[in-house]
Amino acid sequence: MQIKEAIWSVSALNFEIKTMLEKGIGSIWIEGEISNLAKPASGHWYFSIKDERAQLRAAMFKNRNGRVAFKPENGQQVLIRAQVTLYEARGDFQVIVDHMEEAGVGRLMQQYEALKKKLSTEGLFAVGQKQKIPAQARHIGIITSASGAAIRDVLSVIKRRSPSSEVTVFPTPVQGESATAQIIQAIESANRHAQCDVLLLVRGGGSLEDLWCFNEESVARAIFDSEIPVVSGVGHEIDFTIADFVADARAPTPSVAAETVTMDQFEVMTQLDILSARLITQMQSLLQSKGENLLNTKERILSFHPQRAMENLKQRMIFSESRLKAIQLNLLQQKQNQFKLTFEQLKHHNPESRIPVLSHQLDNLNHQLLQSMKKRLQDCHHQFSLQARTMDSLSPLKTLSRGYAAISKNKQIISSNRQLKQDDLIKIQFKDGESKAKVL
Repeated sequence: MQIKEAIWSVSALNFEIKTMLEKGIGSIWIEGEISNLAKPASGHWYFSIKDERAQLRAAMFKNRNGRVAFKPENGQQVLIRAQVTLYEARGDFQVIVDHMEEAGVGRLMQQYEALKKKLSTEGLFAVGQKQKIPAQARHIGIITSASGAAIRDVLSVIKRRSPSSEVTVFPTPVQGESATAQIIQAIESANRHAQCDVLLLVRGGGSLEDLWCFNEESVARAIFDSEIPVVSGVGHEIDFTIADFVADARAPTPSVAAETVTMDQFEVMTQLDILSARLITQMQSLLQSKGENLLNTKERILSFHPQRAMENLKQRMIFSESRLKAIQLNLLQQKQNQFKLTFEQLKHHNPESRIPVLSHQLDNLNHQLLQSMKKRLQDCHHQFSLQARTMDSLSPLKTLSRGYAAISKNKQIISSNRQLKQDDLIKIQFKDGESKAKVL
């Protein structure tokens, strides 16, 4: 029984080994060289992955190999992610591949993802750390190769959109071993001189290896430490580098980076025209309002001027004189009418016997009329004299004739010694003229 219990069938053993491999090892990354590559009509790929001392069988099914971004060939070094397993029917140890990439790119991508995660954890990508990018930069610094297409595109955009902007080019290699140090040196140099409003870190597209200097940690920290805002415009729209995440703004291309920091000159001119028209309208409205306030103030000042008071008194005197004459004429007319009526009555009756009496009465009436008129004229004259004396007593000239003088400074009447100080120039108004004096 012990012998029978120790005996395995081939299929059972293969199944057990397969289970142990899949559960014990599972999915792993393997780097090696492709050999014996076969691509049958089924669409699956079968090949071996080997190094200098060993090889193993590999298969990549159609639903997975359609995602590979390159065309694998024999002898090519690749990095694969695969499930370790066993093909039970033949007992062949093999791996089932679900991802494949070129070996060099794979290592770089691993470094890229690791650095991206590290810097993100430290907060170098945080939005709160970003500096504001000027919409219209007066002085633009460009860090790029002096002979590449990127510099020509950027300068062309700046010349077209904002020819008044000043440009400083920091020529640096943007590919190769020396590029990293020189990019850092250019950023630090721009910050030392502190002349630029913004820095454009740009270059054209390329492979991951070509763009790798923009994925270096030292470049990322130099961008983060820059006191001048940095706009990254590296590669094409689909390319993302560590510099893009650290920069204060990311542009999909160098040309878009230049557009980000410039405003189209025609748009600026249109905005200036709008602002100018708005300013003119506001100034006209303000001047009109101030003019109306000035006129109102002038009217109020004139209403308190002594000349205005004298003119009012003069008008009142003229009105009173006209009214007095009207009253006198009315009264005289009434007396004349009464006289005519009496005379007519006398002529109508004409009693000669009563002529003496009536003549005496007429004389009395004439005397009374004359006395009444005289008295009325005296009363009116007296009232007129009183009003004239009142007006004369209120006149500033009357006051000046008694030896007084009116003192003014800057056309303002001085009523208190506290209004004057030493060396003030004053004007003294006398009844017959004016003089100027200086306060000692």
